[in-house]
Amino acid sequence: MSLGLTVSLIVFVLIFILRMPIALGMLSSAVCYLLITGRDLSLVVNQVMNTFYTNYVIIAVPLFIFTANVMNSGKVTDMVFKFAGGLCGRMRGALGHVNVIASLIFSGMTGSAIADAAGLGKIEIQAMRQKGFDDEFSCAITAASATIGPIFPPSIPLVIYAMLSSTSVGALFMGGMIPAILLTIFLMVYVAVVAKKREYPRGDKIVLREFLAFTLKALPSLLTPVILLVGIYTGVMTPTEAGAVAGLYALLISVIAYRAMGWKDLFEVIKTTVKDVGATSLMIGAATIISYIVAREQLAVHIGNWILSITSSKYQFLLLVNIVILFLGMFIDTSTIQLVFVPIMIPVAQKLGIDMIHFGLVVTFNMMVGLSTPPFGMLLFITSGISGTPLKGIMKEIVWPLGAMLLVLAIITYFPQTVLFLPKLTGLL
Repeated sequence: MSLGLTVSLIVFVLIFILRMPIALGMLSSAVCYLLITGRDLSLVVNQVMNTFYTNYVIIAVPLFIFTANVMNSGKVTDMVFKFAGGLCGRMRGALGHVNVIASLIFSGMTGSAIADAAGLGKIEIQAMRQKGFDDEFSCAITAASATIGPIFPPSIPLVIYAMLSSTSVGALFMGGMIPAILLTIFLMVYVAVVAKKREYPRGDKIVLREFLAFTLKALPSLLTPVILLVGIYTGVMTPTEAGAVAGLYALLISVIAYRAMGWKDLFEVIKTTVKDVGATSLMIGAATIISYIVAREQLAVHIGNWILSITSSKYQFLLLVNIVILFLGMFIDTSTIQLVFVPIMIPVAQKLGIDMIHFGLVVTFNMMVGLSTPPFGMLLFITSGISGTPLKGIMKEIVWPLGAMLLVLAIITYFPQTVLFLPKLTGLL
């Protein structure tokens, strides 16, 4: 290992220990490397600009972030929640099931776990509290169901993975459907078991007329994923254009259909979007420099050769990747894992003959598990913050939902057709 790489790693670890922003750590370690190796610092600018100017897919990221913020600011979350409530009816622990189903529906609009937990989650936890559900259970199932968002299309992490691996966004989106539905089913089974054991209340009786009224009101928002997916898979829109259409459509239904957004609300949405996009762009830009260093030092080659010396089995490799990402997910933000560690693993996966669509869904699903995994799972902190529930209780309650998530992860890891079936059926592979 060269002196420049050693120093840059030390700087990165120190900044991580000091709990400073990860993007700052990545940039600082990159600058140290360039200075020590005598490279021109203008490489930083060149690498970042080339990334943003040549990867058109990446434009979809800010557009989907804008869509998520618009959805959360209007009455869309409320409409989705009521519609899901109508589907569950008088089931035991109905609001727990509503929580999961609403997350699946909402994920088809935003593709963001954070948006789901922060926006829809607030409504869900409050409603469950009023009906007598334990706060810890409500927060745990909200955190777990929010992870469906980045798996079911559209998905911001899958768009970024497509940029990193040069794979089809459409195929990745289609590949995420079955894993997302499997997770939904497993979480609903968990809710059913807990609801029966703890005798959680049944849902309100809803007559057909009320359900039709809920459906009619929710219809504009429910059409969002339909418009997106039909547009992408018929070839009418690219994923980037679909992101623009989704943002415009979300804005129109919030203003016209639900009359829930004024100029002040729009300004807040734009301000929040700019902040979110700024943070994401900084991470991607910093990761670009790290990728340059990894390539120059042939770090990926060395790690790949080391892994291949241990095993030549793609399933053993996937097990190793899952263990590493699960461990990293306990301590490191998912965006860091995706932008720094995943690109190193992609060449090895290709050498072992692993389909890149399959690999993308495995690592993305694994990273979502990290969002709900103690001690630093972001979704645990969000649900704790919006509900005022002690974090310790949520961490205790999240164990079984995490078990369900790990079971789905094992299924999609060792049964690739669960991911590849729909892309092949639709001719995307």
